Amino acid sequence: MAGVNDPSDAVTIKNIEYAIVDRAFKEGWIVPRVVPDSLRAKGKKVAVIGSGPAGLAAADLLNQAGHQVSVFERADRIGGLLMYGIPTMKLSKDTVDRRVDLLRKEGITFVTNKEIKRPADLPGRFDATLLAVGACKPRDLNIPGRNLEGIHFAMDFLTRNLKDLVVDPATGSLRNKWTDEVISVRGKNVIVIGGGDTGTDCIGTSVRQYCKSVVNLELMPRPPDQRSSENPWPHWPKIFRTDYGHAEAAALAGRDPRRFALMTKRFIPDASKKSVRAISVVTVEVDKATGAMKEVPNSEHEIQADVVILAMGFVGVEDSVPAGFGVQMDNRGNVKAEFGEFSTSVPGVFAAGDCRRGQSLVVWGIREGREASQKIHEYLTKTNNL
Repeated sequence: MAGVNDPSDAVTIKNIEYAIVDRAFKEGWIVPRVVPDSLRAKGKKVAVIGSGPAGLAAADLLNQAGHQVSVFERADRIGGLLMYGIPTMKLSKDTVDRRVDLLRKEGITFVTNKEIKRPADLPGRFDATLLAVGACKPRDLNIPGRNLEGIHFAMDFLTRNLKDLVVDPATGSLRNKWTDEVISVRGKNVIVIGGGDTGTDCIGTSVRQYCKSVVNLELMPRPPDQRSSENPWPHWPKIFRTDYGHAEAAALAGRDPRRFALMTKRFIPDASKKSVRAISVVTVEVDKATGAMKEVPNSEHEIQADVVILAMGFVGVEDSVPAGFGVQMDNRGNVKAEFGEFSTSVPGVFAAGDCRRGQSLVVWGIREGREASQKIHEYLTKTNNL
């Protein structure tokens, strides 16, 4: 029980699993599982749109069932956010490539630099299609000064930086560092708005780019160091945690970069009126009577900022793919497909992962991809023997 209640005593399961798999690849224990020709002859053609965790997991099982699976990715590398969303210090891109190479050897076709927005974009006819395009529409902060230069969405910041650090598939070498595509924060005062994993990644990336300073703003108050009586086991402990980005920034600056219970009111321009110079924030607190956030009188103040990164989560799927395939959407901006069935309003078109459930964890994407593959197989074969 100590591992449940006290994170410092938790078993490092992730590290153990990493070590086992790394050893397995090194020793040659993990090898391609070649699908028998007899099984492949009975298979159908399946298109998977998106190569993130859900798309790769579904493609894996469908391929092993004998289907001819083609995975389409609009970027130049396979992996979705595993490749261009999660920084290299958290997930080695060699780990992603290693898995993709294994799937390729097992018979899956991967097509990069190919954006599929409608069925007509697919090269040929497919018997079923899985939408696994993620939920990458970012939550914006529409306040005065939003149009100033120097304000960026978190995924734009992370993706551009990662593309500059990952080996170019065309040349086999690193791209030139600090190209025009990279959003550089070197020597600049950075503010990251949003306190989730993506915000932490932006802090860690800013530190590695040698920013002058980094401040992380969170709307909610600082969590307690220990569970409150209103947050008993077995519920997830809502306690104060320090991730790698916070620790690294604190080690350099001498203090934790996070500032809690602050709401951004407006972006303040510099003398040219073109770029951001600072942001105006106000302290907020929870109204005990209503539970709503309210501003604390006379608490508004400025924080200097040369670059502001918006890491406030995501609000659904980018509009082009659902519109192109004609699928219905739910009230959260995601593709409407019942969990456990994964079928959309269009026959033969399925959805899984973040584009169906909303922005979530990698493990949830893998689970949804695996379960969706079962339903696709049933649709194609009228059996449930996957």
